[in-house]
Amino acid sequence: MTGAGHTVRDTAAMIAGMAPERDPEIWHFCTVADDAVAALHFPEALATVREAEGVSLILPEAAAARHGFATDLPMARITLSVHSALDGVGLTAAVAQALAENGIPCNMVAGYHHDYAFVPQDMADRAMAILRDLAERGRAP
Repeated sequence: MTGAGHTVRDTAAMIAGMAPERDPEIWHFCTVADDAVAALHFPEALATVREAEGVSLILPEAAAARHGFATDLPMARITLSVHSALDGVGLTAAVAQALAENGIPCNMVAGYHHDYAFVPQDMADRAMAILRDLAERGRAP
């Protein structure tokens, strides 16, 4: 089952049930070296990652531009709608491999309930078609 509150752990079931959805927002990966400055952007950030070099922020396009971050690599977010288990194996690998085989770079980000593939905005339509095909093949008998 993939309904709210039900997690899927089986690799084939995760792939078959991923039901990719494209977010209409444009996103940018940004970085700030100073923790205090980074904290100012937390309310607008979709996600943050603390790294040795600074804090990475995933910001919507308007916020990234407003704060003077580079916006030369606009990204689309594709939500893998299956409620994948945190200890499930293979979903993000299958997605990244399918996209890589088609020359589409992706950055995978995992949340508690879902996994997300960030792909260059100009490749998002192709990425969606590839991921829908991957899911369909996973549902085939």
